[in-house]
Amino acid sequence: MARSDNRQTAGSNSPAFLALGCIGFIASAPALAQDAQPAAGEKRLGGMTVTDTAIDEEGYKAERVESPKAVAPLLDTPRSIVVVDKQVIKDTGSATLVEALRTVPGITFGAAEGGNPIGDRPFIRGFDSQGSTYLDGVRDIGAQNREIFAVEQIQVVRGSDSTLGGRGSAGGSLNIVSKLPQEETFFAGSGSYGTDDYKRVTGDVNVRLSDKVAFRLNAMWHDQDVAGRDAIYQKRWGVAPSVTIGMDGPTKLTLAYYHLDTDELPDSGIPFLYACSTTLCNAPAGNVITTPALGDITTASGVTGHVGRDTFYGLKSRDFRDGKTDQATIRAEHDFGAVTLRHTARFSHSSQAYSFLLPDDSTGNVFGNPANLALQPGGQVWRRANTRFGYTDSFINQTDLYGTFETGSIKHSFAIGAELSSEKAERGAFVLATGSTISPRCSALAIARYYCTSLFDPNPNDPWINYSNDTATGVPTPITRAAPSARTQNEANTKAVYAFDSITLTEQLILNLGARYDRFRTTSTLPLAGGTRPVVRRVDNIFNWQAGLIFKPTPNTSLYASYATAATPPNSLLGEGQEQNALNAVQAASDALRVEKTKSFEIGAKADLFGGGLSLTGALFQTKTKNARVTSDANTVAFIGERRIRGVELGFNGNITDEWSVFGGYTYLDAKIVDGGFTALTAAAVGSQAAKTVLVQSVNTGKQFPQTAKHSFTLWTNYKVTDALSIGGGAFYSSRVYGGYADNRKAVQDAAGVVTVVPATTTLARAVPSYWRFDARIGYKVSEAVDLSVNVQNLTNKTYFNQVYSSHYASIAPGRSAFATLSFKY
Repeated sequence: MARSDNRQTAGSNSPAFLALGCIGFIASAPALAQDAQPAAGEKRLGGMTVTDTAIDEEGYKAERVESPKAVAPLLDTPRSIVVVDKQVIKDTGSATLVEALRTVPGITFGAAEGGNPIGDRPFIRGFDSQGSTYLDGVRDIGAQNREIFAVEQIQVVRGSDSTLGGRGSAGGSLNIVSKLPQEETFFAGSGSYGTDDYKRVTGDVNVRLSDKVAFRLNAMWHDQDVAGRDAIYQKRWGVAPSVTIGMDGPTKLTLAYYHLDTDELPDSGIPFLYACSTTLCNAPAGNVITTPALGDITTASGVTGHVGRDTFYGLKSRDFRDGKTDQATIRAEHDFGAVTLRHTARFSHSSQAYSFLLPDDSTGNVFGNPANLALQPGGQVWRRANTRFGYTDSFINQTDLYGTFETGSIKHSFAIGAELSSEKAERGAFVLATGSTISPRCSALAIARYYCTSLFDPNPNDPWINYSNDTATGVPTPITRAAPSARTQNEANTKAVYAFDSITLTEQLILNLGARYDRFRTTSTLPLAGGTRPVVRRVDNIFNWQAGLIFKPTPNTSLYASYATAATPPNSLLGEGQEQNALNAVQAASDALRVEKTKSFEIGAKADLFGGGLSLTGALFQTKTKNARVTSDANTVAFIGERRIRGVELGFNGNITDEWSVFGGYTYLDAKIVDGGFTALTAAAVGSQAAKTVLVQSVNTGKQFPQTAKHSFTLWTNYKVTDALSIGGGAFYSSRVYGGYADNRKAVQDAAGVVTVVPATTTLARAVPSYWRFDARIGYKVSEAVDLSVNVQNLTNKTYFNQVYSSHYASIAPGRSAFATLSFKY
């Protein structure tokens, strides 16, 4: 149920025409803006109010986000926010967070990497937002693949966002809203079955036990293979009970628990064809874009073969992934009338263990080494095992006081709060032999032990066993976990205060302000080295703020300009993501680190049309980091790197007519690494001359951001042909996405010790091509309580890649799949 308070909502008296925006220097087309409240006798098109726990009506359009920190309706909030509601999730057939977010343009997903655990890794406006995911407004740092069976809606905040949630959030953040008890009793569920042995069952039961008590239970079981991929499977189950005491009163207490258990064979995709470094570069000369080795491939030795989309290089007898998430939440709140006091306490424990194939190592096995075809003929893939086990614990307390008041003619909608949190993460690796000490990787012994396999015809059923070492003297031995002394442990404690205020100066002018102060204390205990375990500590005091000014030409339109900051301190992710600003093993070096700071500027326009049923948004923005961590010209850590992204975002969601719903948008991102720092090259020793190091400009300087699509477009639409029959579909486009860059510059020295840098003959960019994907849906309402739907995903069976690694591989997306779902609600 939506909480009733005295905060302002958009209202109007008459329809009006508006030019949706002159956003900065760019003019856009006029649009019809109608009343938020329809006149007597008119029908309001589908819309909804989004709260932390409920959505009043089904529809694609959100009116406002009533999180305590959201002090204004979406129309009057001076930043770009997208809400993916439960109806969009249902209609698109989404079962995971990644699937649901494919409907939002400008979001890409990165692949798991050597130091980055498997888990959802969204990039928002070009910045890694893996550590900026929140559950009901509370940070949820544990690496995991998130389910949506207990999700009411997903909020995407774009732009620097540390004022809202704390550390990180340079490009934006995600807030996932849970399903919690509602007023009315209902029994709902669904069952799905489809191609590739797709099976899914969900249940949602809400019972009003008394006038003051309501109980809700969400549950899910899921089992499937993956369309177009050999051997891959995904299994999981989850349960989420919750109870609220004081449903209709001013005082409420909510207790909630969430459990998710996953079991899968992880998929790493296809290796890149070419490799390039100072020691080996088998790519053609010039500026070369290498893509994954898919289709007909000819190796350096002249052998031609075919790599199909279903090719899997992993090993069933070795690779696995098991994960568990447990979360317990207590929320107490009291409504005093004009203000509400709310306290949230959550304990979260997430764990995972995996052996994850990382195909090849970028040393020339795939294409081959033209300079040494006898040992590296090409057509081979090293089956590196990227392993990890670990857990993350967090205990977070968050207190909010929010409401409204007036100072003369000026109206305030405010929120103030405080946060105390304790987080701990520990990780280690499994001890097993994978051929990592063999050079070249794919020797006769490596092939005999299945460390290497054929590029064209791998067998996931190869009888791999673990050996005590990589030599011929090795004997079979069990896989073990690293000793406690070989594990890494990170801890963090946060104390924060924050405040937000939406100040209505006049009916047409609103000032939006926010500020947050964090004291972030972190400790890292590193693996045993030299007989001791290094322990490094650091404390950062961080201040972030945001400000925006909204001008409302009509009650249902707004023009705005805003500024916001973000800050990423060292060890921000506690090892649960790709830590670009990690602590050093030496305390003095860690003390010298700095907080990376990001600034965002944004101007935009919003309009609610057709009685508030359809929302149109547009924004121009620039986000810049001027002190990114890089290597200096003295071969030391320096905070001189610069990243800059400029872009345009257009969005639409809601109803065009009573029968026609739409959701989607377009994003253009001009993301550039302005200064990538320096790269160290080593000139080998010559005679009496010792090896020397020389610094050259990073190959990344001037390049497009990795993991960022310059152009992206999404559209999901549904049309009710009759009261019972509906048809829908989606179109999703992404331009080329880069994973990383490399070249073959090298340093040499002569007998006199004079060092010369040999210029690069090849600059290699690893990337995945652009693609269009199309989905389709048909639904039929059997009765008021029962409906049947069929979803077809990737309708044209398009072969495309949905994640790209910085150097080794790219993940291939599922092929065409179809499933039918029978849903009921009584």
